[in-house]
Amino acid sequence: MVIPFRRAERAAAPWVRTRLRSAPGAALALALLVAVTACLAATFPRALERYEDAGLRHSVEQAPHFRSVVSLSAPAPLPNLPQDQREQALRAATVKRHYDSILGTVRRPFVTDPSQSSYGVTTSVNQAVPEPWLPRPSGLPAQVALVAQAGLADHARLSEGRLPHASGTVTAATPEVEAAVSADTAKILRIKVGSVLHVPGAGRDALAVRVTGIVAPRDRDGAYWATDTLLRTPALMRVSPAEPDSPQYWLGALLLPPEAAPALLGTEGRPYRYWRLAPAPNTLHHRDLGALKSVLAALESGPSLQQARAATDPLTDANTDLDDVLASYSRLHSGVSAPISVAAFGGGTVVAIVLAMMGGLAADRRRTELALLRARGASLPGLAARLLAETAVIAVPAGALGLAVAVRALPGARALPAVLAALAVTVVACAALPLRAAAAHRLVRVPALRQDVTSVRPSRRRTVAELTLVAVAAAAVVTLRQQGTSGGSGDQLTSAAPVLVGVIAALLLVRLYPLPLRGMAGPARRLRGVVGHLSLARAGRSSASAVLPLLALLTALTTASFGGSVLAGIAEARDHSALLAVGADARLESMVDSLPAGLTDRVRRVSGVRDVAAVSVAYRAKPNDGRQTVPVVGVDPGGYSELTRRTGLGAFSEGVLKKGRGDLGAGAVLPAVASPSVADAHGSAPFPVTMEDGSSVTVRIVLVRDITPAVTGADFLVVDRAGLSTTVARPTTLLVTGPEADGRALREAAGDAVLVRLRADERARYVDSPLQSGVEHLYTAAVAAGAGYAVLALLLALLRAAPERIALLARLRTMGLTRPQGRRLLVLESLPQAMLAAAGGVLTGWAAISLLSPGIDLTAVALPPSVTPLEQAPLRTDAWSLTVPALAVVAVTVGIAGVQAWWAGRRGAVRELRAGDTR
Repeated sequence: MVIPFRRAERAAAPWVRTRLRSAPGAALALALLVAVTACLAATFPRALERYEDAGLRHSVEQAPHFRSVVSLSAPAPLPNLPQDQREQALRAATVKRHYDSILGTVRRPFVTDPSQSSYGVTTSVNQAVPEPWLPRPSGLPAQVALVAQAGLADHARLSEGRLPHASGTVTAATPEVEAAVSADTAKILRIKVGSVLHVPGAGRDALAVRVTGIVAPRDRDGAYWATDTLLRTPALMRVSPAEPDSPQYWLGALLLPPEAAPALLGTEGRPYRYWRLAPAPNTLHHRDLGALKSVLAALESGPSLQQARAATDPLTDANTDLDDVLASYSRLHSGVSAPISVAAFGGGTVVAIVLAMMGGLAADRRRTELALLRARGASLPGLAARLLAETAVIAVPAGALGLAVAVRALPGARALPAVLAALAVTVVACAALPLRAAAAHRLVRVPALRQDVTSVRPSRRRTVAELTLVAVAAAAVVTLRQQGTSGGSGDQLTSAAPVLVGVIAALLLVRLYPLPLRGMAGPARRLRGVVGHLSLARAGRSSASAVLPLLALLTALTTASFGGSVLAGIAEARDHSALLAVGADARLESMVDSLPAGLTDRVRRVSGVRDVAAVSVAYRAKPNDGRQTVPVVGVDPGGYSELTRRTGLGAFSEGVLKKGRGDLGAGAVLPAVASPSVADAHGSAPFPVTMEDGSSVTVRIVLVRDITPAVTGADFLVVDRAGLSTTVARPTTLLVTGPEADGRALREAAGDAVLVRLRADERARYVDSPLQSGVEHLYTAAVAAGAGYAVLALLLALLRAAPERIALLARLRTMGLTRPQGRRLLVLESLPQAMLAAAGGVLTGWAAISLLSPGIDLTAVALPPSVTPLEQAPLRTDAWSLTVPALAVVAVTVGIAGVQAWWAGRRGAVRELRAGDTR
């Protein structure tokens, strides 16, 4: 008998389509949550990478070109070689061929900028020229450097005359060559078109250099002109740079055509060849930092240098400070990495908790349905697979949409980190519902009528798991406290510190907080009315699964408190550093001599000025007639002591500078406030100090302070100005008090001879690198997103308990409970948990800051690398950052509970009192 084959009948209503049609609102909410979360998760690494790349490029662009350029140089061939061979090595074609060979040895990620890279031949010894019409500041003849650099026509505009060129074949014996000079050189050295300068020869007559043109740089700040600024601007040099009174002379550059380079062999200038490789900033990426350092090391003293020597000259050498620039950026990045990793880890934890709570809410909403399926024979893997497919149909397209939006909004960054972040969000969203349902329906049983801690007590397994988790988290916290936050596993522990502290606090608080509430419910039973007792009793029997929302709130509050303290610490560090640099809200200082007469009165009349302290600063005063100088600050004791008290910079009382000084006359001993180094050098005995005008005073140190507003150095003496000579006592500096002082009016009152510095301007320039400002913006956004998801977690927790609360109000209304009493009941019921979360958030925030503060220095984030900090900026607890988020949690909780009570009061009680309802 042949059994006919029958095609399997397809289900009339597929599971996924049926479920999506039955609850479109829940599906839309999940899709929106996943899309937004995936977009934010993918945006974070892309934004961080863009800020990192911008910070690296900014560091390289802001460095002087003589530091960022990789310079290779080779001396001229030795004199014992044939002359034609020496000349051939300096010819333009040879130098150009060597330049191309060097470019072939450079490996990525170091990419050169052809428009700013340069090569040529120049002299290593400057030559004095005897022309009498050149300026001679101290009677010394001017000196020149002969430079035959390629590409002059492409990088300069001709202002007058014509560009130089070489006639015929130039040799070491050529008697005359042509040259051009920059406009600045021509103006300062009085060089005109047609001028001839005679450079001394080596075993021959002087080389005549005829100026045929005056040029203006097209990009005077580019590497072509700024690597050696002498090409565009002459310099006033001293014979002995260490001595300020040493004779001076002018030094300029004559720009020869590359074809005339062999003529430099006929001078005493000792010519050498050079090839300067300027980096292209737009090709620099933070992810290539390690490889870039390796390439630079290979160019300076590695295989690439050996290849360059093989292609050019065995004596070719390479040097650059670009590796130091990259090291400075690495230190900056290391300083900002700890705060940003804390924000990322804390925000990611809150997001994961919210996604898990979303799955838990869906599982609770369908608890009866899933229990029925299990009772009818549905296997646990099959049920989890159906729920996974149902969720994946919603979450995967939503995650892809969020990823696409993030990539479109922030182009130019790597795709892999963003894809992994969005994928992690999608996976968590897909797995939350199946895992929660599998855990709840592992055994086939009738759903419990109540889900509070009275009827559903934690199992032994859960107790052991919680204790284990608390022990591991506590051990990690202790390890972090002992080892610090730098290096190795400390980086990961630093990032996880808010979560670790939150885990400990959440598990302990969930277990402990019902106990005092139950104890308070007994005395509340004796009060009039049932609202107080009932709210405490219900708060003490809250859901046994409240650990997730509490952990989300604590983590968000801890991250927000930490972030607020970081931002407040950055602002405080910048304010304090600006105050240390300026000494007051504004500083007016004479550049050459004492301040103009009447300037103090004019400054007092400027809008916003509250007080002015006039001081005289003698920077070249010499104690004990020695060679070492110490700045002596002459002050009016009353005004200056008030300034030190107001600013907190080395505060002292007015009487300190008057104590025991006696009459001010010849031989009087002036009390002085000194820095620690000066006090250690001279002790407390009187000693003479020779002032700049030749007068002498005797001072005695009576007080030691680390800093003082008038000077920024580590050495100083502060004395009463009345005890100084008339010349020395004339004010040289005005320290102005007034945060709102008009800067323009101050500069107009001061004039051109007085330097005006504002504390606000000094503070504004501290935001130097895009990495610093970007990390601040990114941290603020991460904290805000974490706070938003924490509020969402709170909302989900209240939505989870909403059906049971509404049913309770309906039953109580049948017993005489009024609507106002019902609203108060819901608000008072949610208030203990909100107060618990707020108090726990304050404690965990304080604990996390105390834990991390010893290893975090905010100087790298607050100040640019170009500013040398006078002191460190440690992380301190900010009271507003602790209390404001906590109070916001209480307000949001009460507001949501009030809205829920108002909505429940509008609904009828018939629907909530149906027979068989298990709520």
